[in-house]
Amino acid sequence: AFYNCDSLTSVTIPDSVTEIGYDAFRYCTSLTSVNIPDSVTTIGNYAFAYCYSLISVTIGDSVTTIGNSAFSDCSSLTSVYCKATTPPSLDGTSVFDNNGSGRKIYVPAESVDAYKSATRWSEYASAIVGYDFENGVVVE
Repeated sequence: AFYNCDSLTSVTIPDSVTEIGYDAFRYCTSLTSVNIPDSVTTIGNYAFAYCYSLISVTIGDSVTTIGNSAFSDCSSLTSVYCKATTPPSLDGTSVFDNNGSGRKIYVPAESVDAYKSATRWSEYASAIVGYDFENGVVVE
C-alpha cells in the first residue's frame, strides 16, 4: 500500500483496519512512530521492514499474529509497546532485527513471563519489560 514511500513521516491507521498487509510500509524510511489500533489482528510479513527512522511502535491488544521480518532492519526502533496480554504468534524466524539500538519491548506486567517463554518471543527475552499501560509506567 505504502511501499517505498520514503517521505512518509507519520501515518494514522483507522480503527476499521483489521490487517496490515505484506510489505505495507516497507522502506518508509522517514516514518518515526506508528500506533497500530486495537482493531488490527494481523501484522504481515515485512510490514514495516527497512523503516530506518522508526523509533517507537505501539501494537494494539487484539494483534494475534506478527509476520516474518515485520520490523526487521528498523535500526532506530528503541521502544515497542505490545498491549496484548497473550503473546501474539511470531510467524517467521526474525520479527525484529538484532538489538543494537538497545530496544525495549514493553508488555503488560502480568504477561512478562508468558512473553519471555513464548515461542520465538524468548529470543527477545532480554528486551522484554513489564509495563502498566493504564498509568504509563514501567513495572519492575
